[in-house]
Amino acid sequence: MNNLYNIAKDLFSTNKVDLIIGYKSIDSRRTKPIFVSSNEDVDHLVFNEYSLNNLSVYLTRKDIKKYNKIGILAKGCDIRAIVQLINENQIEREKILIISKKCNGVVKDFGLEYNEDNIAEKCKSCKVRTPKVFDLMIDSEEEKKLPEPTISSRVNELDSMTPEERFEFWRNEFSKCIRCYACRQACPLCYCERCIVDKNIPDWIESSPTQRANFSWNLIRAFHLSGRCIGCGECERVCPVDIPLSLLNAKMGIVAFKEFNYATGMEIGEPTLVGNYSNEDNEDFIK
Repeated sequence: MNNLYNIAKDLFSTNKVDLIIGYKSIDSRRTKPIFVSSNEDVDHLVFNEYSLNNLSVYLTRKDIKKYNKIGILAKGCDIRAIVQLINENQIEREKILIISKKCNGVVKDFGLEYNEDNIAEKCKSCKVRTPKVFDLMIDSEEEKKLPEPTISSRVNELDSMTPEERFEFWRNEFSKCIRCYACRQACPLCYCERCIVDKNIPDWIESSPTQRANFSWNLIRAFHLSGRCIGCGECERVCPVDIPLSLLNAKMGIVAFKEFNYATGMEIGEPTLVGNYSNEDNEDFIK
């Protein structure tokens, strides 16, 4: 990590950043977010296979936006979220300094040994393991071959079900939801100052975890993320009852790419899917 330390120290010494959002080791298989504002703390920074959190979730916070220049450690998938936030006019590119590296995947969850069996599913199908948008790149290994992804086959399995079977599948999954909103809190694209579920005049969604309310919450959130989810998988990772939210989001992403040739957060300046309309848009997906 010497290269990372040197980069961070240089950034502070030359006043190129006021803050660096990064990772700090808790133990050999766990990290947590850290906010570094001076050279005194850069030695705490790490960037490894246990750097799970998508730190871009902090970029829309008011207490973070007050800084003039923010450095952030970001994996390729995290950078897609940063790009999407820029394209949605939530943050300014000029105020963000992206520090990245080539990525050979992260573990599914903290505490696991880093090996092929424990690599996060999102990493297996990642198209940006070598980042496309960044300012500084730290020394890292070349890309290694990762295990074959299974997310597409799992989506296909759901698609092969009858509508009744698919409804029953999601009914069982959503029935586990305790409405803790951890998925919302971990998502960098859930940045509304007041979420629809927190509004009670009018009361759009019941706050209690009933079947109807759970369906409403999870499906509305999925629709809000259609054409916006970058597949970082944080929502599913933090879910305390293991609802396969990535399946839902992956399906939306597959439809967006198939019908509109659109992949979220790949290029700065690209019109957002839900914010761009053409009379030539394909409407065959509307059933």
